[in-house]
Amino acid sequence: MLVTQQKTLRRFWYAIMPMARLASGPQPFTLLGEPIVIWQKSDGSPAAVRDRCCHRTAKLSKGFVEGDHIVCGYHGWQYDCRGACVKIPQSPGNTIPPGAKVDAFHCQEKYGYVWVALEDPLKPVFEIPEHAAPGYRCIQQFDVRWQTGALRLMENSFDAAHFAFVHKGTFGQFQAQKPEFFEIRETDYGFEAETRLVINNPPASHRITGSTEPTTRRHFRNQWHLPFNRRLGLSYPNGLEHLIVTCATPIDDAHIQILQWLYRNDSEADCPASELNDWDLRVIAEDKEILETVDADAPVDVSRRMEQNMAADQPGLIMRRRLLALLQAHGEQEVHRATAQA
Repeated sequence: MLVTQQKTLRRFWYAIMPMARLASGPQPFTLLGEPIVIWQKSDGSPAAVRDRCCHRTAKLSKGFVEGDHIVCGYHGWQYDCRGACVKIPQSPGNTIPPGAKVDAFHCQEKYGYVWVALEDPLKPVFEIPEHAAPGYRCIQQFDVRWQTGALRLMENSFDAAHFAFVHKGTFGQFQAQKPEFFEIRETDYGFEAETRLVINNPPASHRITGSTEPTTRRHFRNQWHLPFNRRLGLSYPNGLEHLIVTCATPIDDAHIQILQWLYRNDSEADCPASELNDWDLRVIAEDKEILETVDADAPVDVSRRMEQNMAADQPGLIMRRRLLALLQAHGEQEVHRATAQA
């Protein structure tokens, strides 16, 4: 599926960047192939428009913020959060041509991140009860670009069959290639998957798991939220909770921005954020090495038989079926490399 060619995908919220980055001025981003610029208004809320001045096409992200407006760094044309040009410094009486505007996009802050929807969103941003719950701390982890597809990262996130091979350098057990328990339940937003399995617990992860035993049991309570968001809930026998939120934001057909943050029901003294981030970085580096070798154009219509499947692929197959049904419900078919070149 070529994500930039699927109009329905423009109708979802995507995490773009931490809000803190806006303090240094307008920030560029490419979402589903669309160049956008994001800035912070005087009330602290974010705004997003197309990153292209309607005067001489300069990037607005090269400009600056004045009050609630973004100012083009080329000739000083100003735009409000609706994309309307509101000031032309060189124009007597500030006369604005009727067509002086740029496309504006839905934009909001949630969980400390900027979220953007290119068109009217079909669903709100998913809820994370732990974000405001007492006893949990929130740690920002990653904001990195990978050369892979958003669906590839999502289905990998629910694929327990790769642990023994890809993650043999961290927690994977080669001799335990099947989970002790696995169950999946579809929901209106995607699905919930529950898994229990034994993992390796090397000394480097003792404070991560809260255990010094050579192995421990990990109870996964995970959620997939259409189209490309994951809530990965990990519980350990000692009651420790390690909840990861991962957003695979599609930049274009071959690249994603991974935004990930973490909730823990322990303290900085129990396990420093730096140690947690270092460990999870080791884990996702193992995923990155393999995922950047796969074809980003993952088929959602499995009847095309572009790939072979096995029983352990159930989560990914549900994702593909649900994504195809989403497209079809909005009058679309899957656009893939062969159809795009036809």
